[in-house]
Amino acid sequence: MNQAHPDEHERDGEDEDFDYLSQSNAPLLNEGSAGSPRRHKSGGYALTPKGRLRAYWLGIVVCLGGFLCGVLTLSSFENDFRYARDEATYVSSLAVGLQQLGAFAACFAIWPITHKLGRRLAIVICSIMFIFGSLIQTVNTHSTSAFFFGRVVAGVGLGGSSVVVPMYSTEMTPKDIRGQIGSLYQLMFTFGIFTSYWIDYGMARSVSNTSSAQWQIPVGLQMLFAALLGIGTLTLKESVRWLTQNGRHKEAWESLKWIRASDGRDVQAEMDEIRSGVEREAHARQGFQLKEMLQRGNASRTVTGIAVFAAQQATGATAFAYFGPQYFKLLVGDKGNSDLLLTAIFGAVKVVACLAFVLFVADSVGRKAILTGGALFMAACQMTTAVVVKTYPADPEEDLTRSGVATVGLIYLFVIAYNFSWGPLVWPYVSEVMSLTTIFPARTREPGVALGVASQWAGNLIFSLTTPYMIKHLGWGTFLLWGLFDVVIAAYSWYGLLETQGKSLEEITQSHGDRGVDKNLED
Repeated sequence: MNQAHPDEHERDGEDEDFDYLSQSNAPLLNEGSAGSPRRHKSGGYALTPKGRLRAYWLGIVVCLGGFLCGVLTLSSFENDFRYARDEATYVSSLAVGLQQLGAFAACFAIWPITHKLGRRLAIVICSIMFIFGSLIQTVNTHSTSAFFFGRVVAGVGLGGSSVVVPMYSTEMTPKDIRGQIGSLYQLMFTFGIFTSYWIDYGMARSVSNTSSAQWQIPVGLQMLFAALLGIGTLTLKESVRWLTQNGRHKEAWESLKWIRASDGRDVQAEMDEIRSGVEREAHARQGFQLKEMLQRGNASRTVTGIAVFAAQQATGATAFAYFGPQYFKLLVGDKGNSDLLLTAIFGAVKVVACLAFVLFVADSVGRKAILTGGALFMAACQMTTAVVVKTYPADPEEDLTRSGVATVGLIYLFVIAYNFSWGPLVWPYVSEVMSLTTIFPARTREPGVALGVASQWAGNLIFSLTTPYMIKHLGWGTFLLWGLFDVVIAAYSWYGLLETQGKSLEEITQSHGDRGVDKNLED
């Protein structure tokens, strides 16, 4: 390898021949010699303490994107926006659904932005969009049209970040803690919902129903976390893989050294692996046309990518997150603020379960096993709840009954199972399989992942629009329907998913991908 200074090879803003080894202070060591990097039990190299700290900092900052959410069930909102009580189901459904619609559209709009400007700037743009949309919602315009417009704009920021954040996190995080860091996105989403539940409950108890502040405070607080996301992202380095794809190899090497807090031989080897992987992908993508997504071989991969995110929504957990108070009214009746209190406790259970998963489980179990087991456990909880609610329906005039306590307990067990499986694990799993050629070859990866994440928001949109009506008209049958979905999801997890735990993106591609890439090139 040439030991040339990087500036000698820079041209037109690129430095494709940059020799990062000449910039390293680490000696070239033979494998196993004194001072060589310590191998981790997973087969990689042990992270330095500073490198681990930086990886967690990156995960915490970008996963604030999962905090950009909230619920709206307060009486003061109904008074200010002047709609009748019999329109509450329509307004609730549309308010949530329009945000998902904006997020769905953003999944496609964000790709040219992040491709051209990079991951960091794309995340900052998403945070600004969310702040703007939240500001429109917070102003008391007395117009549902203006509020709905703000929901769509905020949804664009939310959906864009949901694409870029997991991708950026996966590209920068060491494989040994990738599942843990990736799962932070779901943890932040869970914590955002938890916070909004308790704020709603606090506002309902301490602020008058005639005061606009009762609903403005919960909505307006979302802007704080969007601002923290945008500002925090500026403290990070750009994605190593994105810089490499754009020929900015000197910056890529500096970015990798920063996030690993090392320029040792293991980091040099990782840089080699990334560069060779990016070169293979660039060759595989030459001459790509969108119609290839529907051609033989690719069509099944496209369906698989879409199915993973659709399955996450079909578990019923997201519907509970958005419409928790309505669900608990169905279980225990509508007396006082019991529905809001039970929803707030539900949020606390979600946070504890998701945190336990991130800390102790994320990178220690196989992806397939935990996704399958989680779906089966959720199915049991939902179906049992359906039987109890059918047999012992809640009386709106009575206090909490034994059957009500039982169903609440089952729903809490359900959400624990979700946050040990399909909640936090889907984001890192899909970010991993975007490099898995048997799912998306390098040639079709970017549009494939865009379709996959878009399907997550499409499912979110569908269930957001239909759940209030399901609760109103199906009653106990709503729980039975979710349970049946979970059975199907369990079967799909076991027979349709591939294992990615503990593999680097390049290892995944090499072990599963060469045949697929070759075939696509031949086609």
